Amino acid sequence: MENKAIIIHGWDGYPEEGWFPWLRQELENSGWLVQVPTMPNSEEPKIDTWVSKLAEIVGNPDEQTYLIGHSMGCQAILRYLSELSGKKVGGIVLVAGFLKLRPLETEEEEDILRPWIETPIDFSKVREAANNIALVFSDNDPWVPMEENIKLFKQNLGQETKIVKEHKRGHLSGNDGVVELPAVLEVITEYLKD
Repeated sequence: MENKAIIIHGWDGYPEEGWFPWLRQELENSGWLVQVPTMPNSEEPKIDTWVSKLAEIVGNPDEQTYLIGHSMGCQAILRYLSELSGKKVGGIVLVAGFLKLRPLETEEEEDILRPWIETPIDFSKVREAANNIALVFSDNDPWVPMEENIKLFKQNLGQETKIVKEHKRGHLSGNDGVVELPAVLEVITEYLKD
């Protein structure tokens, strides 16, 4: 059986954005099966449609399945895992993931975000469903306050959660010029050694 990676873009994201093509190529070069789907209605993401799309893409998860998310994609992964019962994935890497965001620019954006922030996630089920969990943050992310989110994630996912801090890489997106993200590849390589 081969290792399988699914990379989930964020709000207003798309499969060819930023570091996704680079990571896809790196993993495929190592014999991985990689999917980078287009998530539904990415300019106005909704929990139900994103989680059901992710479930459809993953199909039957196993311990050779690895989920990598960016921004809102991380939220979708957490919510998907909280609904898995009795199944496990090999690991997850959450890049610019958030449980709290800085204020957005418009009321419309706040309305889109609100359910994602206010709808609870069963983190005990997330911990049960993922063998390995790592988070990658940037110290100057304009939307995701790093230290506050690290604290929240550690409270909810456990103090042993692996944290990687990138320096001055914004929201770790294509708009920030981030077209390679070796930290993600390093984390996945570590997962495979465990």
